[in-house]
Amino acid sequence: MAAVLRRGAAGLLTRLQTSAPTVRTLSSSKSFSQNIPSCLWKLGQLNHVAIAVPDLEKAQSLYRDVLGAQVSKTVALPEHGVYTVFVELGNAKLELLHPLGEKSPIASFLQKNKTGGMHHICIEVDDIKAAMTELKKKQIRILSEEPKIGAHGKPVIFLHPKDCHGVLVELEQA
Repeated sequence: MAAVLRRGAAGLLTRLQTSAPTVRTLSSSKSFSQNIPSCLWKLGQLNHVAIAVPDLEKAQSLYRDVLGAQVSKTVALPEHGVYTVFVELGNAKLELLHPLGEKSPIASFLQKNKTGGMHHICIEVDDIKAAMTELKKKQIRILSEEPKIGAHGKPVIFLHPKDCHGVLVELEQA
């Protein structure tokens, strides 16, 4: 039976290789980079994915006790109306968000999403002021006039989800 499967898989692979479309390369004396406008700032790496949670202790326990992740202590950020907890993943983090105060944006998010869910993604930038200037020129709405200090002690801004394909994007100064 195994021999039949190997022959069948080999035949399928041969058919895929011979029927694969040919990749064409563009020949041009102009470099692609000449067509891309230069930016005064650059996107960096993904810093974290934020998850709004209705029960912060339960969420901490899931990541720490069940999944074995390193979980930070709870930090209150009253200027943002949230409690935050970071879950270390090696190449990025999860940020667990819980409401702090009645005017918390996380409280209104949880009213619509009772069990919680993904709230935003955070991407590092090398120059947040230049990013703001250029994004405004490109008609991307920024949710504050000036950067605020975020959970990592660095300036952050949020981009309107309607301008970012339904995703709330946080940009953080690297």
